[in-house]
Amino acid sequence: MIVMTNNLPMKQGLQAEIKQKLPFASREEEALLSIIRTADSVQSRGEAKLKEFGLTSTQYNALRILRGAGHDGLPCSEIGERMINRDPDVTRLLDRLQKRGLAERARGKQDRRVIYGRITQAGLKLLAEMDHPVEQSTRDLLGHIGQAKLQQLIDLLDLARNGPEKP
Repeated sequence: MIVMTNNLPMKQGLQAEIKQKLPFASREEEALLSIIRTADSVQSRGEAKLKEFGLTSTQYNALRILRGAGHDGLPCSEIGERMINRDPDVTRLLDRLQKRGLAERARGKQDRRVIYGRITQAGLKLLAEMDHPVEQSTRDLLGHIGQAKLQQLIDLLDLARNGPEKP
């Protein structure tokens, strides 16, 4: 989009935002950098909301995974696979949550080498307190886009993440 300022055209978008003088090498490069810049912006605003509750986005994600797993919990390896942002050290992540009383770990009954993570009552209580404020924060961040465009964005991001569908 071009906006006129003092009768001179002024570029909008990522190129202007990052004060890049030369055009991008390709649309793909511009799209990739735009995804990365947008993810950083949205994540930092989301982190600010989570910080009010003393959690990082990684800790919040792990707690939500454990809440969804129910009473049995999940092996550390599966927690890692389900994370939005991959964390190679799920053990240390669970250590931090356990120190706060939000999660616990136990060895598997059938295979003692497998460590299971479980959410505690305190973790469930904290998530229950967070559910509405975090949902509202998400709506504040993205609600202006509208439902139809949000679905289009979701579809486009799925396509970018997973590649073209195969016949």
